[in-house]
Amino acid sequence: MAEDVIKVLLVDDHQVVRRGLRTFLEVQDDIEVVGEAADGDEGVAAAEELRPDVVLMDVKMPGTDGIEALRRLRERDNPARVLIVTSFTEQRTVIPALRAGAAGYVYKDVDPDALAGAIRSVHAGHVLLQPEVAGALLSQEEAGGGQGRGNALTDREREVLALIADGRSNREIARALVLSEKTVKTHVSNILMKLDLADRTQAALWAVRHGIGD
Repeated sequence: MAEDVIKVLLVDDHQVVRRGLRTFLEVQDDIEVVGEAADGDEGVAAAEELRPDVVLMDVKMPGTDGIEALRRLRERDNPARVLIVTSFTEQRTVIPALRAGAAGYVYKDVDPDALAGAIRSVHAGHVLLQPEVAGALLSQEEAGGGQGRGNALTDREREVLALIADGRSNREIARALVLSEKTVKTHVSNILMKLDLADRTQAALWAVRHGIGD
């Protein structure tokens, strides 16, 4: 498999959905489906074994659901970017998934070209959100005093945050700022702690909302 091919894992309890997603993706030259799983437990195990670049994850599944699977992947520091594929549009379903570490979401009736574009986008480090969900996340963050916490960031941390908002990986940030990846990782941890955020997705949203990285 070529190095520039995006490896994708499908996690959904409906075989017909997995088959449909695979059919969508098999015609893409730069995307390869490397495995499938029928529930969250299988999905976590497959992600650990196959090390995909992107996981397409259903939210509602019997047993271990997508949100719990997301939490387990984050706890294990699995680097896969998780894209939620859901038929649920309610914010109370989508927002917990994003807070658990999802890089974005699409609906199950998504156009094939749009699905491929979403996979490429999250693989590149971008956050894929509908405006109304982004607004809800930011409203919750601001209700907790997030704007004032930004004053605690150092100039270097603000530089790192701007690059996070631009979708850069730790390696890319290190190159851009002439730092070691270990130093960048420390800055990212400090940013999340100071802003009381859970992950890079929330950090990117915070940065966009507060004009960092424009």
